[in-house]
Amino acid sequence: MVSNNISELIDLALKEDFGTGDVTSEYFVPADLKARAVLTPRSKGVLSGVEVAAQVFRTVDPNLHIEIYLNDGAIVGPGAIVMLIEGNARSILGAERTALNFIQRLSGIATLTRRYVKAISHTSTRLLDTRKTTPGYRLLEKAAVTHGGGTNHRLGLYDRAMVKDNHLMTDGNTEHLQACISKLKEEKPGVEVQLEADNLDQVAAFLKLEGVDHILLDNMSPEQMKQAVEMRGQRSLPLYEASGGITLETAPAAAESGVDFISFGVLTHSAPSLDLGLDFSIEDK
Repeated sequence: MVSNNISELIDLALKEDFGTGDVTSEYFVPADLKARAVLTPRSKGVLSGVEVAAQVFRTVDPNLHIEIYLNDGAIVGPGAIVMLIEGNARSILGAERTALNFIQRLSGIATLTRRYVKAISHTSTRLLDTRKTTPGYRLLEKAAVTHGGGTNHRLGLYDRAMVKDNHLMTDGNTEHLQACISKLKEEKPGVEVQLEADNLDQVAAFLKLEGVDHILLDNMSPEQMKQAVEMRGQRSLPLYEASGGITLETAPAAAESGVDFISFGVLTHSAPSLDLGLDFSIEDK
């Protein structure tokens, strides 16, 4: 079953779609008509949001019979049957678009993530998502990234301190920065600290600080990333995350530099939806 916050999102989506009622089904589909529908992909991809889609149908009509054949993370193609829905035709038709909106969007993210993961699979570098998610959909979209083989970055502002250039208003005063890190570690010991570095001089300065868990290498070339990795030496921390200007084509070179992670906002903010649809048939009386 889906979590409470996802149930609330489903309720909002259905309210948005139904409004005062499904006038098409009300006037054109007999109230007692029974139907069968199968959810199937029209193109190859990776599934995500299967249970969410099923919950949409259950929310519209708890009496619908639903069978799930393929789960999140499954690689599918045309002809596969993801889910069977049987019951009142009006209910199935009313839930159809909202269910598809969820699963198509999330499966698109999982599919694109799988492409990026495959591009760097010859290295030990892991792929990260970002907070560039659809408002309200973050947990779903980050789950979709994991279904595609990726790894989640921080969920929000609360579970990791990520100090970017806009936060560094101390003109390079590392003593003040160290004091801030030390205070955070003392008061919130479970929160990791990540610092953004725009150049190798900043990397060198950050490596001298205590309590730094991650360094973000922002818009650096693979050569600069490799130098940063060498500067770390044999230390296990901080971990390096590369970000900014990296594409599917340039990701392999970035990963080969030895960085621990590469983050991509494109996974969630620009993933095309995977084409899935419902094939209907009328049940015999």
